[in-house]
Amino acid sequence: MHKLTRHVRFSVNPFLPEDEPGYNSFVSKPAGEGLAIFFELSAEVTGEVEPATGFVINVTDIDKRVREFAVPVFAERIRRKFRQAKHIGLPVIAELLVSARERLAESLGSARLSRLSVKLNPSRNITIDSKDPDMVFFSEKFEFAATHKLWNDDFSEEWNFDVFGKCANPTGHGHNYVVEVAIKMPAGKNGFRIGQFEKIVDEELIRLIDHKNLNADLDEFRKTNPTIENIAVFAWNKLVGKFDEATLHCVSIWETDKTYCSYYG
Repeated sequence: MHKLTRHVRFSVNPFLPEDEPGYNSFVSKPAGEGLAIFFELSAEVTGEVEPATGFVINVTDIDKRVREFAVPVFAERIRRKFRQAKHIGLPVIAELLVSARERLAESLGSARLSRLSVKLNPSRNITIDSKDPDMVFFSEKFEFAATHKLWNDDFSEEWNFDVFGKCANPTGHGHNYVVEVAIKMPAGKNGFRIGQFEKIVDEELIRLIDHKNLNADLDEFRKTNPTIENIAVFAWNKLVGKFDEATLHCVSIWETDKTYCSYYG
């Protein structure tokens, strides 16, 4: 079984009756005119590879179907809400994803639409998952800077450097970390506020670890190596149960843009 994900980018200008179709799908298609609203829909499909083509499904077919069935759902609702001067909150966005998924699901042949998510900005996503269709998943990335040293007193000095390499530097070294916090809640939930979510993450986690020496400043890491695996557990323990309107789903820690670890509790 394979999972294939395709990002489909498009823009909607809510003040125009329609958008230019566009010719650059890498940027946005429809293109959007002027100060348009940019979206990136990510469709994950699951299926077996067809021996004759090597495809689960041709990605150009995903593009066509998303633009045929999903993009109009967003464009129509956004224009209508703007004309009515109404707020487009998380419940409405979740409704759009559900409607788009329903229209897309029957159009992909033997491939199954397993996840559909929309990127609201470079660090914020809303997702629906076929495994948990009554829930909506919201995730946002935060950054913090910290130093750490990886060392085990039970190892010899040579062994420590063999295992941990540069991370065993005696005076430590720093990273610009990124932490992504994902929560889930019923799709029709109305009480969720992004600002409150960010405040909780900032107060309960970021302020504890930002610009800190993790080994020296945090009791949890005086005897435990502050690897991204252990930092993810630490972050989970600080945030679990803190969101009144939602349930913590996952915490991911990026040490570099090439390496991250996710923890699900």
